[in-house]
Amino acid sequence: MSDAQYFTQAGLDKLREEVNELKTSGRKRIAQAIAEAREKGDLRENAEYDAAKHAQGLHEAEIARLEAILANARLIDESTLDTSKALITATVTIKNLSTGKEMKYSLVSPKESDFKSGRISVDSPVGKALLGKSVGDTVEVIVPAGKMQLQVLEINY
Repeated sequence: MSDAQYFTQAGLDKLREEVNELKTSGRKRIAQAIAEAREKGDLRENAEYDAAKHAQGLHEAEIARLEAILANARLIDESTLDTSKALITATVTIKNLSTGKEMKYSLVSPKESDFKSGRISVDSPVGKALLGKSVGDTVEVIVPAGKMQLQVLEINY
């Protein structure tokens, strides 16, 4: 994973906290589960021990994956962004021209995205279509449900 991912300060802090939690209390929980399984007898026929060791491998793989993201993370300097265009960290109000429905999304890195809270990835179809657009621009987006025409109504940072 050598591609740089861009983060806000809050997103980068959250990622660091997640890695720290996995390395500290997460590893302690796994070690405790292995110790409890080990106490139950013969390790060759102990399914709990095998499951705990498997969980440990998955846990360590997740730590490695997140550390790789951290190694390639780039902090966004919001003071250098062109605020007249929709860029990462912008909150964009758009209107679906077919339905007339207005929506508001914050454009964030893939790791920070959370659709339920209105944070969409700049790598998503809608996020990609909005990048670089200004107020008044109309974009056509191909989504699983078909084509959508969206108009940019407002951009805030």
